[in-house]
Amino acid sequence: MLVYQEKTQIKAELDLRKAKGQVIGFVPTMGALHQGHLALVKQALISNDTVVVSIFVNPTQFNNASDLEKYPRTFDSDIALLESLNEDRIMVYTPSVDDIYEGNLRSQKFDFDGLEREMEGKYRPGHFDGVATVVKRFFEIVNPDNAYFGEKDFQQLAIIKQMVKKYDIPVTIIGCKIHRESDGLAMSSRNARLTSEQRNAAPLIYTVLKKAKQEFASKSANELVKWVEEQFKGHGILELEYFIIADEKSLRPIRNKTGKRRYRAFIAVYADDIRLIDNIALN
Repeated sequence: MLVYQEKTQIKAELDLRKAKGQVIGFVPTMGALHQGHLALVKQALISNDTVVVSIFVNPTQFNNASDLEKYPRTFDSDIALLESLNEDRIMVYTPSVDDIYEGNLRSQKFDFDGLEREMEGKYRPGHFDGVATVVKRFFEIVNPDNAYFGEKDFQQLAIIKQMVKKYDIPVTIIGCKIHRESDGLAMSSRNARLTSEQRNAAPLIYTVLKKAKQEFASKSANELVKWVEEQFKGHGILELEYFIIADEKSLRPIRNKTGKRRYRAFIAVYADDIRLIDNIALN
């Protein structure tokens, strides 16, 4: 498995492979890899000749300096996990901040027709500008045919699809299902920071989402929101930041349901300073 730290080196190798007609897949990550990441890589290996996995903690998408500082960095174990796939078609790109941003550490400003102002965008100002900036930069360096993103970050997936469309970037964006622990907690690099008490409490997030899905046909969105708020009220370990039922296309919160639209529930919860997000399709 080849590991590259500089864009000039990996770009030169990828240009050679593309010239030979190889199809390139790309899985962007911020490291602290887990089985959910491996599932993305395995999916990419099915349809691509070479799969590039980036490991880069992107500073411009953190609106909380403490969160950036505490984000887990586990490079050696990340490489070992990827090597466990025993695949010589994987290339790893672990750039420095300067290799990506070239001394200009700031986000480009984007307009995603309002997608960026809902949910995560509302609670994390500038977050999606940072995400789109780094993903666009990676697309320019890797020039992939296909790129793979997990549906846990469903809003991010929607925004990346919009970016590709708006900027006419020749890459197919493929969303992959959420990978969960045996108790239902969505796999996340941040889970490694949870205390045992927090980890034991965290499955409530998915339990609540499943119940909301079950009740969606018979209850209004407003009733479900109030019910979810009650489940976390005074919890002591988990603090609800938001629970929103939104139109899956616009990501805007809904008032009334119609049979012609697809809806999804989105949730963000804090365990101390550790932020956990999840979502579920409702119909």
